[in-house]
Amino acid sequence: MGEAPLLICYDDSDGARNAVDAAVELLGEKRAVVLEVARPLTAAEAYAGLATVPFTFEELNQAEAQQSAGRGAEYAPTAGLDAEGRGDLGVPTWKGIVDVADEIGAAVIVIGTRALSAAQELFEGSLSTRSPSTRAGRC
Repeated sequence: MGEAPLLICYDDSDGARNAVDAAVELLGEKRAVVLEVARPLTAAEAYAGLATVPFTFEELNQAEAQQSAGRGAEYAPTAGLDAEGRGDLGVPTWKGIVDVADEIGAAVIVIGTRALSAAQELFEGSLSTRSPSTRAGRC
């Protein structure tokens, strides 16, 4: 793998923290980018955006993604990774991940699972259980 960084998808869940731990266990202590990819707008935000508001939901979602990725980057050193956090927006989520992986020359992409129930999976979605040809949820 050389000096290419790991790309770890992170959504601040227990599954995401487990993915960080598993990455170190399997791949060793490396440099990593901890990434949260959020949607620019949810359907509700798009509807609410029709009203006059002093901020954009895209900015809010970007900031939340950066905060989540930052928490992941703060956790990563406890597992042995030299990590930086990165929050991006992307639709579909998998494409945002692949774009960042290409940009940074990632050696591997690590995605954890949130272990959702069938009902949660239906409504929330999960990137780790979807193929690129289906609608993906948050990373």
